Amino acid sequence: MTPSRYVVWALALVPLAFGALAQIPPKGRSDPSFQQPSLAAGVDYVVPTEAEIKAALDRIFGYIVRSTAYRIIDTQTGQPVTDFTNPIKTAGVDNRAGQFNDWDYPMGVVLAALLNVSDVTGDPRYSDYTLKDFDFIFDHLDYFRKQAAQFGAQSYGYRRLLEMRALDDCGAIGAALVKAYARKPDPRYRATINDIADYIGHKQMRLPDGTLARPRPQPVALWADDAYMSIPFLAQMGKLTGDRVWYDDAARQVIQMSQRLQDPRTGLYDHAWYENTAPYDPRFFWGRGAGWVLMATAELLSVMPEDHPSRAKVLDIFRTSARAAVEVQGSTGMWHQLLDKTDSYLESSATAMFTFAIARGVNRGWLTPVYAPVAQAGWQALATRVRPDGRVADICVSTTAAYDAVYYYNRPTDLDAMQGYGPVLMAGAEVITMLRSFDIEHTLNTYHYRVKKN
Repeated sequence: MTPSRYVVWALALVPLAFGALAQIPPKGRSDPSFQQPSLAAGVDYVVPTEAEIKAALDRIFGYIVRSTAYRIIDTQTGQPVTDFTNPIKTAGVDNRAGQFNDWDYPMGVVLAALLNVSDVTGDPRYSDYTLKDFDFIFDHLDYFRKQAAQFGAQSYGYRRLLEMRALDDCGAIGAALVKAYARKPDPRYRATINDIADYIGHKQMRLPDGTLARPRPQPVALWADDAYMSIPFLAQMGKLTGDRVWYDDAARQVIQMSQRLQDPRTGLYDHAWYENTAPYDPRFFWGRGAGWVLMATAELLSVMPEDHPSRAKVLDIFRTSARAAVEVQGSTGMWHQLLDKTDSYLESSATAMFTFAIARGVNRGWLTPVYAPVAQAGWQALATRVRPDGRVADICVSTTAAYDAVYYYNRPTDLDAMQGYGPVLMAGAEVITMLRSFDIEHTLNTYHYRVKKN
């Protein structure tokens, strides 16, 4: 085809293109004939209603309530334990339906999220559950202390609380406990808060510069996960005590973890850093790992004093991280298991974490309202993963720090993977707040959020 024929061919297509555009009126959600472009890959690209979000949260909450047994059983026979005077080695929490009244980090995120949902929606059932869960733990803790003294701490008998060995054992659920203590100043809560503060402040492994670290899978390792396993607790301790040293440590973790884990070119977070491979550490931008960092940074900024000397630096890191996340959001509103690998699967926990953090940033003014539609689309995608029974699909199971992309590609998802439930609850509550806080203009099939006029 000659150049002149190219011109004729192109001009011939112009009326067809304009004609096609003319047939797409600016219809909205209420018009049954409105159809989203096929490039949207099925995403419901509309503004959700508060009632729709609350209905999804209620389904999740219903699943959590139905699955919480509040029983101590003989883990060998399944029979209830009724005599709490003389401990038996096989006694443990009845978690046959899940982790719902255990002491671990995924439930810490859930319990804190339920408090937040209660605050946003005014529904006391959510916060009542959190306090009931903590009371169940502390009502039986002396029994399990006796069990541990006689037989050694058992994994099914609150071992993570009785023998803290890692940030996973105390940081996230400790942050939830501090938030619960603000509602119910139970001295049992405060005693455990102090134990956690002592562990993180003085016993947890750190690098020479004070960055929290792990001795696995390499002798000196730094995981993105540990941002959420530490920073929210440190931030809440600052709020609880008024002592700036806690904010100082929380800010140190954000800044120094980011120095090692955040890619300076893309702003994405590597899942882990190993001292013995630096500065040639291979980078894997695992979605949930990056989500932990962004969510933790948002939690710090939420309570950090405006005049703290490190606030500007922390805020800059948050904004850089949020921009990086926005730029790799997929066409459905979800984020990928490996953020920069579009052939990796779409994953719910990372999507929830980014949705929450971006919505929180918009609501608190850390991000401009141009970010709001990202959180809107993220929630709409998540809503499709909330099943009628309240379980959430497409959550990656527990994941260690690995050395190859194939591992991350092949981590399965599981409806019982609790790492995603708390973040989905947090995302829903924050999007409700976002919808209340802005006027939303629908123009040419997109959305512009404007700060409400007084």
